[in-house]
Amino acid sequence: MRVPAAPRAHHLQPHPPTLILASKSPARTKLLEEAGIPHRILVSDVDEEAVAAGHPDATPAETALLLARAKAEAVAALPAATGALVLGCDSVFELDGQALGKPYTAEVARERLAAMSGRAGILHTGHWLIDVRGRLEPGQRAEGTHDAGAAPGHGQLASAGVEFSEMQPAEIESYVATGEPLHCAGSFTIDGLGGAFLARVDGDPHAVVGLSVSTLRALLAAAGVRLTDWWAAAVDR
Repeated sequence: MRVPAAPRAHHLQPHPPTLILASKSPARTKLLEEAGIPHRILVSDVDEEAVAAGHPDATPAETALLLARAKAEAVAALPAATGALVLGCDSVFELDGQALGKPYTAEVARERLAAMSGRAGILHTGHWLIDVRGRLEPGQRAEGTHDAGAAPGHGQLASAGVEFSEMQPAEIESYVATGEPLHCAGSFTIDGLGGAFLARVDGDPHAVVGLSVSTLRALLAAAGVRLTDWWAAAVDR
């Protein structure tokens, strides 16, 4: 008598940790979603200008990493971040050795775009990942045990060269009038209206958007997490 074969076991992938993005940037959220990485958003209250002013000798690249770390640390300190991985990102555009962050005003954006017309610079995006999985929820720690708290974190920079086409004054005026460049590092975007003025990108285009997925993959691996675990978890559902 034939014994029926046992049903094949379905091996569930380990449940990946929660990722918190310490940024309200729609572009960064879109990148994570397109990369198949579910996440939550907790915005930090970091004063970017104050952080930069506190490190006057930092290069543009160092400033991007400093700001990313400040944002990640601010959010990791919140009770809501307990048990998660926290990712902070910040971008700084370098032109002639000077760091150009967000212009905030039309006047500054107009001046910067005119200076960038027909020239090239470097967009630096800092990434900082903090592991808060070792911190316990209030009331979870048993007497005599140690709460590991949050790991100090580690960071990595992703940079890409950006070359601009010649921009006519009327084009700059029209672009500034949209409001898009006012809250973008360097006064431009690659994934929005500003993409019309980009002639060339040398390096990871995701870094220009504001979050390099390949850089995040490396940071996650250092924390013992595979980016592909989120894909596997989605398949298992």
